[in-house]
Amino acid sequence: MFCIVCLVIIPVNTVATTWVYPFVVWDGYIYEVTEEKVHAVENEIGKVTKYSDMEQHGGNFSNAYPKGTKYFAIKGTDTKVAIAVQVDKGAYLKAVNDGEYTYQRKANIALYLYKALGILALFIVIYLLFTSLRKKR
Repeated sequence: MFCIVCLVIIPVNTVATTWVYPFVVWDGYIYEVTEEKVHAVENEIGKVTKYSDMEQHGGNFSNAYPKGTKYFAIKGTDTKVAIAVQVDKGAYLKAVNDGEYTYQRKANIALYLYKALGILALFIVIYLLFTSLRKKR
């Protein structure tokens, strides 16, 4: 009974996301990282603050580059069109704006429901144990 209660309280969720292309998020926009090399960069404009290849996150997020990877403006190109992603010391790849990044953290209602039911089941088990012990005395 204890194992069943534990499984209900702590459900195992396996979540995986399939990404269409490698990307970085900067300033509220998602940029598809291409294979095109960039040779003329200007100032640093940001960096990856969160990496995951399994789920979406807010902020300067990437599915392909680790936390700390730097973004640069490309000389002669508006940052709303494209930016450069530093992939190695002195090596940059072009990342093209693919539109607004519309990430919104959604509450997993099913997860909260499972936890609430698990806690309720735990209290019922404890109550039944105590009442059965009182009857034996």
